[in-house]
Parts: sequence; structure tokens; C-alpha cells
Amino acid sequence: MIRHDLSNATLLRLTAAGVIAIALWFTARSWLPEAWRVPGSPALFLTGVLGVALLLVPVAFSVAKRGGRAADPVGWFNAHVACSFAGMVLVAIHSGGYLRRAPALLLLALAALAACGVWARVRGPRQMAATFAAKAPAFTVPDAATRERLRELIAEKRRLLAELDPGASEGTFSVNLPHFARSPRLAVAYRRLAREESRLLGTRRAVPPAQAWWRPLHMALAWIFVLGVVIHVVTVTFFAGYVADGGPITWWHLAAW
Repeated sequence: MIRHDLSNATLLRLTAAGVIAIALWFTARSWLPEAWRVPGSPALFLTGVLGVALLLVPVAFSVAKRGGRAADPVGWFNAHVACSFAGMVLVAIHSGGYLRRAPALLLLALAALAACGVWARVRGPRQMAATFAAKAPAFTVPDAATRERLRELIAEKRRLLAELDPGASEGTFSVNLPHFARSPRLAVAYRRLAREESRLLGTRRAVPPAQAWWRPLHMALAWIFVLGVVIHVVTVTFFAGYVADGGPITWWHLAAW
């Protein structure tokens, strides 16, 4: 089976298309019908729902990848990129152009997520290739106390691994969602030991800061966006009166507190 990976050129074109689409919408906003300029109107409400639905695809990709269910990782990745940009455009439209309110921060999180992801795909591989081809100065011989602690960590990791996943090798094993589902206590303990081992070895210090921190930043922004969406959905659904601030409530809701 031929797998069509997303090229850097295609990714950059998608990025440019998303930016241009958002810019065009904000430019033409004042000439659009009122329904497309008033936050909470049925048209913008449905646009936001569709945008969030598209942005759930990257979440599904992350769950499938970490749960061992991504039979076609390339297809999932391509869908995650395309749906992310389409969802970002729809969420920008959903804002109605009111960027001085708290929900507009979600757009900033989306923009930072997109920038982080594009960097990781376009520039990140070059830094990783340079890392593999170079001698990392941070990988120095640790002192006796550190070596002893590393021996203890590895022994403890092997003990935990025998319970967590007996058929796995400590040198190549990483915790995923099924492990957390089967034995959350052991999975959390193993992850903690692995992080301490990485800290003692100075893994992050051995590579440039952008390469070391792009993924934690990407994940943090993703969680901030998800949390922000949950808060926004809860407030407009159950606290519609507060959100409307005395104005008409034009969107579907369950309570007008």
C-alpha cells in the first residue's frame, strides 16, 4: 500500500491558506449580513460547533497513536493537519470578530499550536538530523552518586516493567494509554522514574532548546485549548444569561443563569 506523506510544501500551502482565509474574513466582516457579525447567532453558533468537531480529530489522533490504534499513522497525521487548519478558520469565524473577550484567547492558543506544529515539521527534522550527526557535549560521564542513582532507577524500572508489561524491554519501552488503563499506579510510577532518568542523563540539555521543548509546549497549548473549549461550552450552555450580559440569547442553551 502506498502511503502519501504530507510534504513540507503542502503543509506551508495549507498554513498560508488558513491565514489568508482568516484575514479575508476579518476584512470582509463589516460587509457581511448581521447574522455573521453577531456572536452567538445561529450561523456563528453552528460554525463554532463544526470548528470544534474538526479540532477533535487531532485529539482522536493523539488517543489512537498513544493507544496503539493508529493503523495508518500517516493518514491520521494528514487528517490531523487538515482538520486543525479548517477548524481554526471556523473558530475564527465563530468569534464574530470580537477579539477583546476571554474566548479570543483560544484563537491565540490555536495560532501558537499551529506555529509550533509547523516548526516541528519543517525545521525540527533538520535539528534532529544535526543532533544525530554530532557528538553531544552534555553526555558526559556522571559522578559516582549519579551512576548509583541511575543503577537504582533502572533496577526499579525493570521491576515495575515485569508487572506492567512482562514482554517489553526496558531499553525501548514507553508507557501508553493501555498501560494507564490497565494499571494506572504502575504506569504513573514508571513514567516518574523515566523522567528522573532523563533528567539525570541531561537529555534535554544535549539538544537545542527549541528541539527539547517544542513537544511539551505543543502538548501544553493543546491542553489549554481543550480546557478553554470545555469552559466556553459549559458557560454558554448553562450560564447563557451571564454570557449575554443582559442582551438577547440567540444560541441553543440549557440554562440562562
